[in-house]
Amino acid sequence: MRRRERRGVEVFSLSFLDCICCGFGAMILLLVLVRIGEPRAAEAAKLELDGRLARLEAQLFELRGEAELLVRELRGREVQLSDERAAVARLQGDLSQIQGRFAASRELSQVQEKIEGRLLAAQQELSEEMKRLQAQAAARPQPPDAPVGGIPVDSEYVIFVIDTSGSMQRYAWSAMLRKMAEALDAYPKVRGLQVLNDEGGPLFPSYAGKWIPDTPARRQAVLDRLRSWNSFSNSSPVEGIEAAIRAFATPDKRVSIYVLGDEFTGDSIQQVVETVDRMNARAGGGRRVRVHAIGFPTLFSQTEWPEETGVRFATLMRALCDRNGGAFVGLSSLR
Repeated sequence: MRRRERRGVEVFSLSFLDCICCGFGAMILLLVLVRIGEPRAAEAAKLELDGRLARLEAQLFELRGEAELLVRELRGREVQLSDERAAVARLQGDLSQIQGRFAASRELSQVQEKIEGRLLAAQQELSEEMKRLQAQAAARPQPPDAPVGGIPVDSEYVIFVIDTSGSMQRYAWSAMLRKMAEALDAYPKVRGLQVLNDEGGPLFPSYAGKWIPDTPARRQAVLDRLRSWNSFSNSSPVEGIEAAIRAFATPDKRVSIYVLGDEFTGDSIQQVVETVDRMNARAGGGRRVRVHAIGFPTLFSQTEWPEETGVRFATLMRALCDRNGGAFVGLSSLR
């Protein structure tokens, strides 16, 4: 048999070329369509993003401004809080001080009421005979050097030694001024005055070691200066007494020392008594000066100072006054 010869295959036939052309046309059409819509969408998206970014930046600036205002307000509130805390602390301190004063005043008032009650009871117990004797004694004439209230007033020169400690300044200063005026009234006229603190310092430095002339104006000046006198004190009258004897005791003058105080903080009462005995001894016997004392009961109604020093002051001054020709007066009230 005769073999049929195969026909050759045409690779680039008409149908194949048509398919290829259609594919390329479709791709070109897609590219054209995509490129036409893409810029508009991108531009719109960019504008939207720019707008959103601008709004966020505006919000950020606004939040930063609010944050700065809040920080400033916070600092102001912190300063105000610190000031208010300091004010509260000061008020608490003032309250504690006022409460302490109130408690002290209440205790002092209770003590004074008890003392007044005892004095009233004692007055009510006086008999008619005692009152008659008192009237007779008051009617008899008194010699010029007779004691006033048990204190001899025959001296020509008078020295006051005053305790200027805190207890005296705070509780007894008004009473001390009254007793000073009463003591001066007991001496209508003397040749010289002097006022020392319990350390021996003078009330008037210009009259240190000298007598203050006794005139009504000088007496008033002494009382006026005492109202504001505030000097160092060790709560012991010993230095003032010794300074007064050392500077002003002479054989040709009759001198009296008045000690006005409320406590003695020294070591030994006996040592002080012996020292004053040696300094105040007069040749041939007797004493160069009289020593009187007035005790103020400041420590017996206060809790911030020990009561023991007040008792020791009374013990010391009783001994000194008894051995040096004077008298000790212990007050029962500061009124």
